[in-house]
Amino acid sequence: MAKLLENLYRAIGLGIALVVVLFLALHRSLDHAHVLFFVRWLHVLSGVLWIGLLWYFNFVQIPTMPKIPAELKPAVGKYIAPEALFWFRWAAVATVVTGLVLSAMQGYGHNAFMLKEGSRTIGIGMWLGLIMAFNVWAIIWPNQKKALGIVPADDAAKAAAARLAMLTSRANFALSLPMLYCMVAQQNIG
Repeated sequence: MAKLLENLYRAIGLGIALVVVLFLALHRSLDHAHVLFFVRWLHVLSGVLWIGLLWYFNFVQIPTMPKIPAELKPAVGKYIAPEALFWFRWAAVATVVTGLVLSAMQGYGHNAFMLKEGSRTIGIGMWLGLIMAFNVWAIIWPNQKKALGIVPADDAAKAAAARLAMLTSRANFALSLPMLYCMVAQQNIG
């Protein structure tokens, strides 16, 4: 068991295998309701990764960086941040894609985007999620590449890029609270 758990990708494989076993043991069919549930599960799973990393950046990494000794900061910038940002931005894509597929499968996508009665709450959540995903790819990631030295930038440009990435991350953090509220509220109170 230790060999499985020592490697992230083996552990992911183990988790997927356990899900397949549970699905087969509990459901034994693949009708529309089960596919819909599976897409919702993928949406929640990718959303947990995306928002979990967003909250990690805002609750842990950003506040802790000023406390880290200067000689240790390059390790965060060279190894931890790029890896976390990889999972962060692709989890955003997976969350948006699975959310759009889910809304299409349930037939409320257009009404939600138009903020029509009955789908307004989930629509607001969807728009907030899309704004957040845009921020990840159009503002946070390009600026983090400068701040982390992945693309060339002088010290002043790196500092400005780091600040803009942080402020946009904080904006996404603030938006994540009403976005999550809307997602849960639609399912529970309409």
